[in-house]
Amino acid sequence: MTNGVAINSGKTMTVTKHISLDEEHIEKMKPYLESNNGNFCIALKEILNREGSSHLNSSAMDASLFNWMITEMEGRLIQENVLDEIMDPGLINSMSKLEAQIRRRLSELEYDIDLVLKYDADRFPSDLLIEMSGALPKIRFVACMLSQYLVKNSLDQAPLGIKYVVNINNCIKIKLSGSTRKEAQKSLVDFFGGMDEAIKAVKTRPAFWKDLIRRHLFSNYNMVTLHRNYLEDLFADKITAGEIMIENLVRKPIQEITLKEMLILIKEVYETSRIADRVDIDNDTLTISHPYRNRAAVENLKKSLLMLLEASGHLYHAKSTSNMIVLTHRQDVGIKINEIVGNIKMSSNSVDHELIMFMAFLQGLKEIPDIPFSLTALGRRIGRSLMQEYEKENNIKSWDLETFQKVMEIIDSRLQRVSEWKMDGKDLLYTVRKCHIVSEGDAFDAYVCHTSREAFKGALNYAFGNKAELNINKLLTHGDNFCEVVIRIR
Repeated sequence: MTNGVAINSGKTMTVTKHISLDEEHIEKMKPYLESNNGNFCIALKEILNREGSSHLNSSAMDASLFNWMITEMEGRLIQENVLDEIMDPGLINSMSKLEAQIRRRLSELEYDIDLVLKYDADRFPSDLLIEMSGALPKIRFVACMLSQYLVKNSLDQAPLGIKYVVNINNCIKIKLSGSTRKEAQKSLVDFFGGMDEAIKAVKTRPAFWKDLIRRHLFSNYNMVTLHRNYLEDLFADKITAGEIMIENLVRKPIQEITLKEMLILIKEVYETSRIADRVDIDNDTLTISHPYRNRAAVENLKKSLLMLLEASGHLYHAKSTSNMIVLTHRQDVGIKINEIVGNIKMSSNSVDHELIMFMAFLQGLKEIPDIPFSLTALGRRIGRSLMQEYEKENNIKSWDLETFQKVMEIIDSRLQRVSEWKMDGKDLLYTVRKCHIVSEGDAFDAYVCHTSREAFKGALNYAFGNKAELNINKLLTHGDNFCEVVIRIR
């Protein structure tokens, strides 16, 4: 190495250095040369500028400690303002420049990671593949950071969502393609931010979560966690379908949930809350393993699951053993119910005929021993259908007891049923004095009566949901000569 000194006007001194570089140093300079179009002078200035900040920002850190730290970051996203400092958001407009900067940063950090970006357009790509190989903890961390960068900074222009992440040995492949803003953000959480919500919740209320976790550990996960309304129904000795727990989880009405999604949600909710030990899904069949020995408890669990599935529009048949409940999808019965409900309109008085035809249909299905429950499903679907039709024809925006009474009076008149309504404070008393479709003492008519009652419950549930409380004073099947119920809106 030789040095030369040039003196200019006695004021400014320029020091010129002639430097011989080894092959190792030339390799390290290549990323800077590439990003500056081969201009050695500008590349060298960039290296010298970065050298000072590199020394200031680096610290001697044991490799095992560093690997532990980035391993603990798995399942967590980087804080957005920190990500902006690490990677320039403006580079989202050029994939080639973004790739060059990432390569340079990896070289500076001596991560020893091979990175390749494949894309269909340099600006706003709709299809992008990231491939990287190297030490597993490091490539996972970089994969998360780069995926978060691409999703976050593409949202306002051409959102990119993550389609899949594949880990093979020491290689990771991440596929991104055009998506909606909402789906793109969800994909980022699904693939890389699974622990974010949990850790934020624990940090918000650490004492609560530490105590809850301790209780689960001490009980060997025999604790049960339930929604307060679900527990209230249990205290009131009601069979509750658990709709509110699932609706809260997905934030949409249970009727809008597909069967496939519904089965996955039942597994998640019932296993996580510890209502069941395990829920196995085989196509559209559910097998629930439970720890309960009390037969009444098992029966209530079975009924609650059937009600939950029926509420989402799917009819199931259940068989139970000492520690297992098997739920089988009865699509044939469900199709017939849909057909009957589709034929029922407010302008028609063929309800009697449709119900009788359905009874004959059920009697032909000898493999279904639980006929009354099938009628429960039919009744509730009919009740909801009648209310929906009335709501549509009369442009009803919200339901109250007065409106509910009015539509039920119309339905009763069509069924030639004699009924009375009376307000008792905040309660509404509903009494049926005479029912045209029921003949007391006939077993077949008892099924019709059961279906009629379930239609009323379906109508009430559609109008008021969980706010409605129904107390039965008398039933015709109990030996009384009339039926009477009390409706209260909470």
